[in-house]
Amino acid sequence: MKNLVVLLAIAIQLTACNSKKKEEKVTKSETDSTTVNTEKSITETFLVYEGLLPCADCSGIATVLKIDQGNGTMEGQKFELSSIYKGKSPEKEFVEKGNFNTERGLESDPNGTTFILNWDKPADKQIYYGYFSSDTKKIYMLDRNKKIIKSKLNYSLDLKK
Repeated sequence: MKNLVVLLAIAIQLTACNSKKKEEKVTKSETDSTTVNTEKSITETFLVYEGLLPCADCSGIATVLKIDQGNGTMEGQKFELSSIYKGKSPEKEFVEKGNFNTERGLESDPNGTTFILNWDKPADKQIYYGYFSSDTKKIYMLDRNKKIIKSKLNYSLDLKK
């Protein structure tokens, strides 16, 4: 009986060693293909909106909003908002980076999307943009109540990428 237990233990160890080698090979090839898929999905989840927003004391604010939805987790959702005040001397670029979150719905469109930039900061530091489900190529700057700014001036950015 004792010999049988020893033989069984040796057989389990040999099987485990062989399984581990196979597992390492599979894991390596899965990692290689995962890397390719991850790069592909990062590219697909990266959005760039651009436009010229109104400015009270300059000719316009050249604005670029980059949204990286990352891996789909809240920690992976990053944004970069660049603003250049045109007609000011010197023209300086202001860049704000941070995390964002989304909410479903925009005004009367329950399938629209609202982006809350700096969602993890106090409300006075948060910036809101949103798009309607019928036109995701145009994103609107929103007011503090997450409503589209009603104006004859253009408060929207267009999807470039």
